[in-house]
Amino acid sequence: MQQKDTLLSADLQRFIDKFEPSKFKTLTRGIEVRGTNNLHQSIAGAKELIERLKLNLSVHHTAEMALYGSFEVLSRQAP
Repeated sequence: MQQKDTLLSADLQRFIDKFEPSKFKTLTRGIEVRGTNNLHQSIAGAKELIERLKLNLSVHHTAEMALYGSFEVLSRQAP
């Protein structure tokens, strides 16, 4: 699923294009990746991609999100 939205940051759009999540929901500061079967592997892959491409993004997840197989990729706040 590819979603082109002018409200998404360039880093976030680049992440979506490379990570190619099958389902995601747009949030105010990022996206929520949903329906992940192997959550641990997907989170590790997202973190590796962010680091490799030097994107200004971070991965956020909670136990509640894990119940639904989801995690968030958020734009980092400027200091």
